[in-house]
Amino acid sequence: MVVGSVNVHDTKLFPISLSGLVEFSWYLDLDIEGSFLTLDPGFDSQFNRDIILDAQLIPAIKPRVFSKQEQTKRYERLDDFELVKNVYEKRYVIERCFAWEDKYRKLVIRYERLQSTFMGFRYLAYSMINFRWEFGKNWV
Repeated sequence: MVVGSVNVHDTKLFPISLSGLVEFSWYLDLDIEGSFLTLDPGFDSQFNRDIILDAQLIPAIKPRVFSKQEQTKRYERLDDFELVKNVYEKRYVIERCFAWEDKYRKLVIRYERLQSTFMGFRYLAYSMINFRWEFGKNWV
């Protein structure tokens, strides 16, 4: 786990975090080679793409097309992104779930001392989220 002060951007911590992930997967005997690594556009740089490819992972980073000066490079990045766009879109589903979790006050700030009570409230919130998704908000 990599920890930095508040004013350190995540992109500065990324190379150390990625090497820690690769090392941790090696200790657990997990084969992550060929897996997708999804990151937001803030991590879009050639350096980050190179270290991800060196770790034998597939980068799924949404390109920052406005920062590129040459139009050919812009189109190359967009074409490369089209190959992994479906993987990147699944990232939104996970982030949306975390946003739904924040609607429940008991989960935003942990008031419970016991882990089992806290997890019980989490399961209840996830059940309510799934119920609303399945049957709609106005179902009573």
